[in-house]
Amino acid sequence: MKNFRNRRPRKKICQFCVDKTIINYKDFRRLERVITERGKILPRRITGTCAKHQREITRAVKRARNIALLPFQAD
Repeated sequence: MKNFRNRRPRKKICQFCVDKTIINYKDFRRLERVITERGKILPRRITGTCAKHQREITRAVKRARNIALLPFQAD
């Protein structure tokens, strides 16, 4: 049996850097992938986005919430 505890997890690659996509608050379908079903924004360590794009995601999600494209909190 192999010892998997010593194995490092693979570094996640930022999908926004790879696709060269622009993060926009109007594109709520793409933003829904980076929030939980409860409406929370997923952290970088889970999604694998870089710091620059994580800041843009946060800004876009907050803007989309303000104009009711995304929920603040799902009950």
